[in-house]
Amino acid sequence: MTFANPGYLLLGLLLVPVLLWYWHEMRKADASVQISDTTTLARQPRSLRVWLLHVPFVLRVAAIALLSIALARPQLTNKWSSESTEGIDIMMALDISGTMLAEDLKPNRLEAAKDVASEFVKNRPNDQIGLVVFAGESFTQCPLTTDHAVLVNLFQSVEYGMIEDGTAIGLGLANAVNRMKDSETKSKVVILLTDGSNNRGDIAPQTAAEIAKTFGIRVYTVGVGSYGQARVPVQTPMGRQYMTMDSEFDEGTLRRIAETTGGQYFRATDNNSLKQIYEQIDQLEKTKLRVREYSKHTENFMPYLIAALACLLLEVILRYFVLRTISN
Repeated sequence: MTFANPGYLLLGLLLVPVLLWYWHEMRKADASVQISDTTTLARQPRSLRVWLLHVPFVLRVAAIALLSIALARPQLTNKWSSESTEGIDIMMALDISGTMLAEDLKPNRLEAAKDVASEFVKNRPNDQIGLVVFAGESFTQCPLTTDHAVLVNLFQSVEYGMIEDGTAIGLGLANAVNRMKDSETKSKVVILLTDGSNNRGDIAPQTAAEIAKTFGIRVYTVGVGSYGQARVPVQTPMGRQYMTMDSEFDEGTLRRIAETTGGQYFRATDNNSLKQIYEQIDQLEKTKLRVREYSKHTENFMPYLIAALACLLLEVILRYFVLRTISN
């Protein structure tokens, strides 16, 4: 319930001095009679008039309170909200090969990619988003879903070693395209993140890009890795050791994939630039949202007004008929 004129509710504050005045007057009105013994009086029952003595004043206070509410015009509000959302289907293709453990991004490329991608997912509540991982092979970690809490949990469970090592970019992209090709959503996007060059799989990256173009799917490619060299942990019989590798990959292929499908290519050299890339993609692929809201207000002051008049009428009956006093 809402009020059209909420300022009138402040009239209720006038009751405070009225109550104080009544309390003061009642104290002055107390009569005193000196008698030798009150035992007989104590046994006498109180009459109905005694019990009703303060009722007229209570009714007057109630009437004022109800009138202030009626003047504030309480209203019952009925709302119908019709929301029409045109979401975007987004498949994220994530490279989980051994080189993604390089520590030029912190704590490493794979963990940095997972964290930034998870934040990206949380900021797009209206979209269906899924996850494909690839290394030497590819599989779907999560199909398209609007249950982003589940998707984020599945993101965190991704780790190196889940599948055979290698970099099958074409296979990863083809798997992502296959997962969304039958979707009826007008806007379909793949975000492909890798740090390597295609060296595995039966599908060439450019072939997968042509398939994506056929189904109207844009591909944003993200190459991860700083310029120069990077340290990569490797497992040896002597335990975990580090090797240094050149941080280079086939940027030309990633550019051609993006150009073929109408997307863009980005290079992330550190955590901050990776975050900015996802923010840029977020701006490029904004969801269209249309909301129509209808409201209906029904005046509800009449019950309060009737109750106030009833209190005043009952006060008059009590004061001038039931509790009438004879004054000289």
